[in-house]
Amino acid sequence: MSLKRICVFCGSRSGGRPIYAEVATRLGTLLAERQIELVYGGGNVGLMGKLADACLEAGGRVVGVIPRALMDWEVGHEGLTRLEVVDSMHTRKARMAELADGFIALPGGLGTLEELFEVLTWAQLGFHAKPVGLLDVAAYYTPLVQWLEAGVSEGFLKPENRELLLHADNPVTLLREMGQYHPPAVARRIKDERQL
Repeated sequence: MSLKRICVFCGSRSGGRPIYAEVATRLGTLLAERQIELVYGGGNVGLMGKLADACLEAGGRVVGVIPRALMDWEVGHEGLTRLEVVDSMHTRKARMAELADGFIALPGGLGTLEELFEVLTWAQLGFHAKPVGLLDVAAYYTPLVQWLEAGVSEGFLKPENRELLLHADNPVTLLREMGQYHPPAVARRIKDERQL
C-alpha cells in the first residue's frame, strides 16, 4: 500500500514521561526520512508540536488542519509547510481524513481517542480502506487493546473489525505493518456518505 501522507492523532500535552515526546519526535523524523507527508491537527503544543517540529527539522513536509477557535487561542503552528484554518472540529477531522492515506494514534487524551475511533468506525462502515495504527508507547494503550479484545469475546465487536486496528510499540514496526496492510472486504453500509 502506498503511503504518501499519514495523519497522526496525538496529545496537545506531552504526558508525564519523556518517552512520549521521544517517540513522537522519532515518528516525525521517520516520516520525513521516508518522504511521507505528515497531516495532523496543526498545533504547536504537546506531542503535536514535537511531532511536527521533528518532521520539519528532518526536511519533511507537514500539513496542519486547525479550527479557527484554536488559532484564536494561539496554539496554531505558524511554521508548517501548510496550515489550513477551518470552521469547526468536524470540518478539521473530515479534511485530515480526506488528505491522508493512513492514520496513526500516538498517546493522547479524549480528543485523540475520539479521532481514532471515528476513523475506525468509518473503516468498519466501509467509508475508507486506509490502515489505522496505534502506537502503543510505554504500554499506554495496552488497556485499550485489551478492551477491544474483550469486545470481541463479549460479542460486541466482530473479529474482522477488531483487526482493522493495527498496533505496535515502535514506529518502525507500525509503519511497516501499515505499508503491508490489505484491507478486509467490507461492504459499504451507508450509501449517502462521501468516500474519504
